Amino acid sequence: MVLADEGGPSFEAFSAFLWKLVAAREAERDKICRMGIVVDGRMRLREADAVIKKATLMDAYFGNVLSIPFCKERAGNLKEKPLSRVAEAVHDCLANAATKEHFLDLIDWVEAHRPEPALAKIYASSSGKEDDGPAFVVSSGRQFPVSKVDFGWGRPTFGSYHFPWGGEAGYVMPMLSPLQNGDWIVYMHLLKEQLKFIETKAAHVFKPLTFDYLNLN
Repeated sequence: MVLADEGGPSFEAFSAFLWKLVAAREAERDKICRMGIVVDGRMRLREADAVIKKATLMDAYFGNVLSIPFCKERAGNLKEKPLSRVAEAVHDCLANAATKEHFLDLIDWVEAHRPEPALAKIYASSSGKEDDGPAFVVSSGRQFPVSKVDFGWGRPTFGSYHFPWGGEAGYVMPMLSPLQNGDWIVYMHLLKEQLKFIETKAAHVFKPLTFDYLNLN
């Protein structure tokens, strides 16, 4: 899908908009809707460097050092709150995790619990409680320069991935359009009913990804 007419630094607003949409699909207003957002730790840990060098392609790689804080709210409240208020809640959720101190604490926690396996809480949020509602994670591939990757058989037009972890939490990842016109290509791994609802209620924001859009010859 294509996110068209994106006007500025709006990742938090986009996440809030999607959170409201998923909540709007939920029939029971008391159900808890959870949204996790992937935070890159590499950038935060590099803040301690005495000399900050210009980032190379691999220096800016998004992965391996990640945290997934999540917001939770009842579906009815998300439906009623304006987008600006929901975006503020998303911002506050991220502010606590987007720091060097958070990732240093996370590293200490992992070391203290080795070799026990760990799982981000958002993926284990469906615990059978009566108020458990939909859950999904928003990541970001906007920093990954797909158009510059060439393994010897030509540069790809666009790229994403499918990660079938088997859980109930959905997954969403926006990436920059290869047309370099400000659009995002948004990969969504959600329930069919959620996707149909989003396509219907947010057709003014999301447009189907087509062969013609990619301008392939």
